[in-house]
Amino acid sequence: MALLQISEPGMSTRPHERRFSVGIDLGTTNSLVATVRGSTADTLVDYRGRDIMPSIVRYAGNNEVQVGWAAKSASVSDAANTFVSVKRFMGRAISDLGEDEKKLPYDFVGSGADVIAFQTRNGIKTPIEVSSEILKVLARLGTETLGDKLDGVVITVPAYFDDAQRQATKDAATLAGLNVLRLLNEPTAAAVAYGLDRQDEGVVAIYDLGGGTFDISILKLSKGVFEVLSTGGDTALGGDDVDHLIADWFIAHTGAVISSSSQWREILNLSCAAKESLSENETTEILFHGSRAILSRSQFESLVTPLVNRTLSACRKALRDADIEPSEIRNVVMVGGSTRIPVIRQKVGDFFKCEPLVSVDPDKVVAIGAAIQADILVGNKPDNEMLLLDVTPLSLGLETMGGLVEKIIPRNTTIPVARAQEFTTYKDGQTAMSIHVLQGERELVSDCRSLARFELRGIPPMVAGAAHIRVTFQVDADGLLSVSAREQSTGVEAQVVIKPSYGLEEDDITRMLRESYEHARDDLQARELQEKRVDADRLLDAITVALDEDGEDLLVDEERQEITRAMEQLALARNSANAQEIGKAIKFLSEASEFFAARRMNSAIKKALAGHSLSELEKGFD
Repeated sequence: MALLQISEPGMSTRPHERRFSVGIDLGTTNSLVATVRGSTADTLVDYRGRDIMPSIVRYAGNNEVQVGWAAKSASVSDAANTFVSVKRFMGRAISDLGEDEKKLPYDFVGSGADVIAFQTRNGIKTPIEVSSEILKVLARLGTETLGDKLDGVVITVPAYFDDAQRQATKDAATLAGLNVLRLLNEPTAAAVAYGLDRQDEGVVAIYDLGGGTFDISILKLSKGVFEVLSTGGDTALGGDDVDHLIADWFIAHTGAVISSSSQWREILNLSCAAKESLSENETTEILFHGSRAILSRSQFESLVTPLVNRTLSACRKALRDADIEPSEIRNVVMVGGSTRIPVIRQKVGDFFKCEPLVSVDPDKVVAIGAAIQADILVGNKPDNEMLLLDVTPLSLGLETMGGLVEKIIPRNTTIPVARAQEFTTYKDGQTAMSIHVLQGERELVSDCRSLARFELRGIPPMVAGAAHIRVTFQVDADGLLSVSAREQSTGVEAQVVIKPSYGLEEDDITRMLRESYEHARDDLQARELQEKRVDADRLLDAITVALDEDGEDLLVDEERQEITRAMEQLALARNSANAQEIGKAIKFLSEASEFFAARRMNSAIKKALAGHSLSELEKGFD
């Protein structure tokens, strides 16, 4: 008998079909992707079982792009084309670069207020384009793991990211071809991951010290509702700065000379390793081109204490903004790999007078929270749906006569939000008004950040002060701003969606997407090449392990040499730019080792059957 699937008119025939979404932690040092499967959120792993991917991109020439672990291995040998911690450059201008950043081994392009860009073997690249390469790889991992295309993603950003930095992040996602459901503040994502929504009412602090940014957020929790009372932090303070402190100490202590950009990257890598070692050990040794130094944990704590104090100063300000005393904080959630440093945990606990929460891996907590929120926003709603109320990190306003700033939306206002205010003309007969949109906490235009300018024309000529111009600011759930101005008597109107000069213009995004279509064939070939290289690595790893375990017992010298020669051929072919050549070498090695695999299987079966009689085996099958 045939079965018919019946649905209501206009309704889906598969109403319970699950939609696929992921949460992406686009981190400064490392990035992760997570999803909800069943009722559990967890990070996704690559073919080697790794869920953490270095946020590193290398432009290797001939349009080849390496991302993650493959790129990290070249961070010293090809430092000028290998970009580490690019998140620190998002939404910033050349004039924003600090002294330590200028030491980095990159060929910066532009000057003054120009958007930061880098000269690479593959041409000029912006931080947005570099970040899009990281997002592409993370999204591909999500697609391959879930077995279907993604219906949407949630990407996390530091709570203190300004509008330009948020727009730059969204532009990177657009360039990667992603449907962004929401940009979610990292501290809010961490609170979701810890399940703090299931607790009673209370106030918690999220202390987030990552590789390149520091955020502090004060959240009020009430029956599943998260309200961000205040945020603070520093978009240029994190674990990278600790690495610079150690590097500077080592150079001063040993007199070591840094003679190239690659050596500077090398000493930073060594400093990072020393930092991680001191979380477990009392001392660590740093060796660099004949120079040697022993760094103790107490010395390290002296170096890092001023940095920690800077974070605690931001914590005090966030508490003042929220009108909260430290004693009112119920929990402190530690986020970011840098919070593994013991002295940081101790000082944060002392400041807030409670033991910090560290049970969830600080590297994974943000991605897990983003995945939970993505699962809700894509339509897979759990029974206890959560409402997340984020805030504007900085005040938004416009310029008034005399170079003053009139704040329309104060910082820490819950979003999404719309606010309006009326203005009037300054001169008799004035028929146009220039509107200059600003962001910041200072009173003078010169001390705030310019976001956009536009003009309202067609104002009826009348005496000064008679016109009524209503200016409306709207901030959406991603923290992105649009501004409109309307003359009330005539209805003439002008508006602008804030696309900061540090993000990509629509034409730029269109151009880059068009180029991706034009180079689709090349991109497919490049992908095929990378996939063959991955297959080669997998096969070489597997046979190396097999030889170590059973080679002496199951192979004679001539047989082992035959397999070794095939492995050497594949290792050589793996570095070629010809996917077919690599494929042939893979096939040759597979055939050359086929008899070895059969022997290993037979050996394993014999071991499993050893000591058992035929009657026992037959009984087992019964």
